[in-house]
Amino acid sequence: MSHRIAAKITGVAGYVPPKVMTNGDLEKIVETNDEWIRTRTGIRERHIAEKGTATSHMATEAAKSVLAETSTDPADIDLIVLASVTPDMFFPATACLVQERIGAKKAWGFDLSAACSGFAYAMTVGAQFVGAGTHKKVLVIGSDTMSSILDYKDRATCVLFGDGAGAALLESAGPNEGILDFQHDVDGSGGAFLYMPAGGSLHPASFETIEKRMHYVHQEGSQVFKYAVRRMADMAAHLLEKNGFTKDDMKLLVPHQANLRIIRATQERLGVDDSKVLVNIDRYGNTTAGTIPLGLRDAVEQGRLHKGDLVLIVTVGAGYTTGGVLLRWAY
Repeated sequence: MSHRIAAKITGVAGYVPPKVMTNGDLEKIVETNDEWIRTRTGIRERHIAEKGTATSHMATEAAKSVLAETSTDPADIDLIVLASVTPDMFFPATACLVQERIGAKKAWGFDLSAACSGFAYAMTVGAQFVGAGTHKKVLVIGSDTMSSILDYKDRATCVLFGDGAGAALLESAGPNEGILDFQHDVDGSGGAFLYMPAGGSLHPASFETIEKRMHYVHQEGSQVFKYAVRRMADMAAHLLEKNGFTKDDMKLLVPHQANLRIIRATQERLGVDDSKVLVNIDRYGNTTAGTIPLGLRDAVEQGRLHKGDLVLIVTVGAGYTTGGVLLRWAY
């Protein structure tokens, strides 16, 4: 049984901070080099927020852009669902900060934490309210300031991530458009391989946690790589088959941009060529919850998406979380 939801994306936009950090820049601060980074990750550069720029600021810019693109009055937004693992602070929710800044006076909202799967989760959560008929316009945002939790002495992680945000507007859909199906999974055994040890209730900030560098991303790269390749390919194949489609029916695969080798391995297992796969990791790195909406934004700007196209989104994130969304592009 599919999870057909009467909700569609009517606009998508993105934002990345203007400062660019190239692989050459990283060579100056950590023991690495451009060739090593490019061959192992596919990343050439990433955008880094300046001091004082937080997740809410990037999310606000992305939200303003999608509202302008769709000629939507902020007062007409009913709900804001914001995906992030780098909120401005524990509370209030970053969604509240964005709500005030864009003037969405009638909207309620909340943050959602699912790491790199965050936007896919937030989109299907928001779509439930549209599909139920209780909300007409839902703003879904993925925004992360990963540079704020990176240890620039750890060459295994600091080269991978960038900062960025994306936003999509969800509205009601007709019978053959919008979100056709989704699948979201969690495998909590993966929590030990990608996490930030301190800062929460288990290890609150202290001199000890700071000295032990526990407020940064910790990752077991090989474990994450193997899981991501297997789950992204399996989920993509499952969603297509379950809904009576083949790879030939799919116009575009928008995978999470964690590592080019993961993307290519997923692509190879599905048996699709480059023309059907969105790749922008070379310019942005891994922006966590921002990767999917930035990918959709780039696909629209590049003329790779048109009304009626079958689009498949697949993600894997810390947790482990896995998300897949199958949709008919609606504009």
